[in-house]
Amino acid sequence: MATVMGCGGTGQLPGQAWQVEVVEEHKAQVVEVRTRRAQVVDREALPPGAREGDVVVDGRLDPELRARLAREVAEQRARLVVPVPREFDL
Repeated sequence: MATVMGCGGTGQLPGQAWQVEVVEEHKAQVVEVRTRRAQVVDREALPPGAREGDVVVDGRLDPELRARLAREVAEQRARLVVPVPREFDL
């Protein structure tokens, strides 16, 4: 995995939209929303308070985009649900 360097010494991610996947003590894994490519970054590259599932755009958290992506995932999961016949005992 590649490491994204902060721009201009601010420690922020580049201008694309990134979703935070995993946050560890010193590193975080982020995924570019458009391409779905994962990268590892220093945790300080994330805005303060960023946690797993958050979306970062231009160095700031974007709660509206986070909500939209969560809604899209929920809708996709709902489309994939397969009903279980009554005679099956799960």
